Amino acid sequence: MEPPNTLATPEQQRSTTDDLKSICPFLSVGWIFSSLGGHCSDRCQLSFLHKYSELHPEQYVGISSAIQCSDLPPGTLDSRWLTAPRVLGATLEGEQRLLCMFLTAIRDSMRKQEVRMGGEGSQAHGTGSPAEQVKALVDLLAWKSSQGGQTLEVPDRTPDSQLGPHSNDSRTCRHREALLGRVGGTPELGGPVHRLASFLLVEGLSDLQLQEHDFTQVEATRGGQRRGRPITLDRLFLPLSRGSIPPRVSITVGVAGMGKTTLVKHFVHLWAQRQLGQDFSLVVPFTFRDLNAYEKLSAERLFSVIPNAGEASLAVTAPARVLLVLDGLDECKMPLDFSNTVACTDPKREIQVNQLVTNIVRGNLFPEVSVWITSRPGAAGQIPGGLVDRMTEIRGFTEEEIQGCLEQMFPEDQTLVGQILSRVQADRALYLMCTVPAFCRLTGTVLSHLLRSRPAPQDPELWPPQTLCELYSWYFRMALSREGQEKGKVSPWIEQVTHGSRKMVGTLGRMAFHGLVKKKFVFYEQDMKAFGVDLALLQGALCRFFLQQEDTLVSSVAYCFIHLSLQEFVAAAYYYSASKRAIFDLFTESGMSWPRLGFLTHFRSAAQRAMQAEDGRLDVFLRFLSGLLSPRVNALLAGSLLTQGEHQGYRAQVAELLQGCLRPNVAVCARSVNILYCLQELRHTELAHNVAEAMGSGALASLTGPSHCAALAYLLQVSDTCVQEADLSLGLGQGVLQSLLPQLLYCQSLRLDTNQFQDPVMELLGSMLSGKDCRIQKISLAENQISNKGAKALARSLLVNRSLTAVDLQGNTIKDDGAWSMAEALAANQMLCVLHLQKNNIGPLGAQKMAEALKQNKSLKELMLSSNSIGDGGAKAMAEALKVNQGLLSLDLQENSISPEGAHAMAHALSSNSTLKHLDLTANLLHDQGAQAIAVAMGENRALKSLHLQWNFIQVGAARALGQALQLNRSLASLDLQENAIGDEGASALATALKANTALTALYLQAASIGAPGALALGEALAVNRTLEILDLQENSLGMDGVICIAMALSGNHGLQHINLQGNHIGESGARMILEAIKTNAPICTVEM
Repeated sequence: MEPPNTLATPEQQRSTTDDLKSICPFLSVGWIFSSLGGHCSDRCQLSFLHKYSELHPEQYVGISSAIQCSDLPPGTLDSRWLTAPRVLGATLEGEQRLLCMFLTAIRDSMRKQEVRMGGEGSQAHGTGSPAEQVKALVDLLAWKSSQGGQTLEVPDRTPDSQLGPHSNDSRTCRHREALLGRVGGTPELGGPVHRLASFLLVEGLSDLQLQEHDFTQVEATRGGQRRGRPITLDRLFLPLSRGSIPPRVSITVGVAGMGKTTLVKHFVHLWAQRQLGQDFSLVVPFTFRDLNAYEKLSAERLFSVIPNAGEASLAVTAPARVLLVLDGLDECKMPLDFSNTVACTDPKREIQVNQLVTNIVRGNLFPEVSVWITSRPGAAGQIPGGLVDRMTEIRGFTEEEIQGCLEQMFPEDQTLVGQILSRVQADRALYLMCTVPAFCRLTGTVLSHLLRSRPAPQDPELWPPQTLCELYSWYFRMALSREGQEKGKVSPWIEQVTHGSRKMVGTLGRMAFHGLVKKKFVFYEQDMKAFGVDLALLQGALCRFFLQQEDTLVSSVAYCFIHLSLQEFVAAAYYYSASKRAIFDLFTESGMSWPRLGFLTHFRSAAQRAMQAEDGRLDVFLRFLSGLLSPRVNALLAGSLLTQGEHQGYRAQVAELLQGCLRPNVAVCARSVNILYCLQELRHTELAHNVAEAMGSGALASLTGPSHCAALAYLLQVSDTCVQEADLSLGLGQGVLQSLLPQLLYCQSLRLDTNQFQDPVMELLGSMLSGKDCRIQKISLAENQISNKGAKALARSLLVNRSLTAVDLQGNTIKDDGAWSMAEALAANQMLCVLHLQKNNIGPLGAQKMAEALKQNKSLKELMLSSNSIGDGGAKAMAEALKVNQGLLSLDLQENSISPEGAHAMAHALSSNSTLKHLDLTANLLHDQGAQAIAVAMGENRALKSLHLQWNFIQVGAARALGQALQLNRSLASLDLQENAIGDEGASALATALKANTALTALYLQAASIGAPGALALGEALAVNRTLEILDLQENSLGMDGVICIAMALSGNHGLQHINLQGNHIGESGARMILEAIKTNAPICTVEM
């Protein structure tokens, strides 16, 4: 007997089969098709029943008995059911009914074990077709069978317990309530909540992020953000498109203090309140501060670490989504090693925490669980990019958000907010760091304290803080002040407080220093005891200003510095103090081989180690160490941490030692730039000052030494003049440029004009522009010696570069070959908006290739080809491109030997083009014939705003045609006809047009052979026209009568704002009289006489 074939279509069968195979791999394909109404063998059916009897022997016997006793038609059961495992005969009558009963019985039995599916399947009791029953059953059975595998553990329950939707809700609610109690309320760090609602979707980590200190990343990028697609918090774990799948492993990076932990708390808070992320049935957040408490941990135990999480996991079944949050990878006490970690698929096996995390990320454990990791960028590099499905980055503050953060801190004192903001904006280096929310709050705290308390009479010269070390020294003094107030003393400069501060630096500072060396940023009570930190000392105001404590999930307390920079400051203070008396290497606490000991020996050791640290982790530490030797810091901390005047014996020698670290290198590295920051902290600014003067005077050719290059790189980051544009024109050498390439990557606008650069330099620049870290938006290489080879190198970089929007190559010799290369890049590049190629000996062939590129390119807005030789051939090609291109807004073709033939082609293009706004045909050979063709096109064109036709041998015929066009045209705002002999008749024709035209705002008729009759006609037009704002009539022959006509006409015209009447032979006395008349008639109009 053929089994019925009405349960599902072939397409439905294949779809359901794929689903079943993915969920329950032990089922055979034959059995699945049998369940759906297909054909199968007894062996296939036996496979399923045997598997079920192994998993649930007691239930199987009970189900067999129940079916055996059921009221079935005769002949539907045989003896094969009586012992397990039995095979269901494929040819029995009532096959479908028997299958339904069997599946329903199994599922009901499993429900008594409180294993429940979510969704509609949990509400269906014995209903649906066999195909639907199979689907529901296999979902349940597959999940149940995998409890020994890789899903969340469900503890055993009594068979009679019931698990309805309300009991599930209660367990999940308890978990949500526990999370709310743990994460608290709304975010504090980072000001407005909306900043945490949007991120940048980025493609991996940049070299800068992988290799440099967090401060260096902010400084090098000038506080700017990477290119990336914005993504909102509510879509962070959703597919990016309909055809994609949700990410399994997501990483969110941000420098220290950017708000990663606050973000996690914000997300968990919203999820627990059912406001966000409800596609996740369960969210389980951990911090690495929690996990560090465990030496070993199994995947099975992981979810029992959080109270109520294990209970809430009981409601989670195989199809449901679970989010595992791992916050603060940079705080993991053991590094992740994806190369050498042995794979582990046993969820009960206890392994080291770093190995557990590695196996979870790889998918060896919890393959169906979504994982979200937050980290500082350097630590995130431990995870291979191939395992990361989505990487996002938290952006820093904008200037408006810095102000918003301060307003949130001091809502009742807007005057104070304004004072703090002014101070931040006045110091470029301070402003850059305030783009980091935690640093912004620290800065606001210090400056508000100083502004409110007013520096003491002996301290006015110490205000305002000018360096990083000075800012933190004021912070230390503020902490001492609070410590003294808590002890009931008016003045903080008492022996008890001073002793406490030195004790803190001696113990807590030592722990901070060694933590910095070993990349340890979280400390526990055993760490405190190991370094001799008095736990009672941690309760004082002084320590509370530096340390924050957090209860972990294992009832221990984790301590960390409020910001990484505070750990570095305290570490530097300890090293400074200890190095004056230590007789061993403070970095290793072992014997030293130097011939004599002393502070300078220890400082040299610190400088050498900082220069050798590839990740820059000692950069800011060295800055603070240098800053402690500055006179202002010594005055601030004398009596508490420092001895009055002790810096004087070391300062000059330390400055020399630091400059000695600036050795010749192929490229100026971040370590070298950090030396300049150290000199700034030391208040030794001569080097940077001299280089800044050379930049301002155009004397870059004199800067050739390694110290000059480092200072130049430093100024590119902090100089106000370099913020908008780094101008390195006039004499920059190739060697200096090569050494600066790593630092030039992050300039917003780079000007390298008139440096005699040749093609080899373009190879260097091309490699820089091709880098994934490149953020240069505008680059100018005008007036160099770049040929077609250099243009080819630049063109190659444009094929991959995604930051450049403007390139200026004017005044070089790239010729047709170079133009071809640039055109090929332009056809593929969709970022470039401005391209200047004037004065490059480009002929018709090069122009034709550029025109072909314009037919494909959609991003270019401005193209300048002036002062070349494209001729009519090039003009025709450009005209054909304008018929197709819908993106170009400005085209400059002046001085290109274009004749009436080329003008006719351009006219045809203007008749159909609807996007071009500016066209410059200055100094060509249009004559009346070509200009008349352009004029006719302007009668039809509705897009062009500006038209330049000066120096084109245009006479009265073309002027009449233009006048007629202006009476029809409603878009042209500027018309330039200077240096064309249109005469009085031409001026009269234009004047007639002005009486009707209401769009033209600027008319240039300089040296147009206009006399008094033309002036009279223009005066009559001005008496009527109300839209013209600029009129240029200089170098004509208006005479006194003509000028008087113009002046009198202005009595009724209040729209004209500027008029130029120079060079019209009216004399000084006449000029004064006319000037007075115009001022009387049109007071807002400026006059050039």
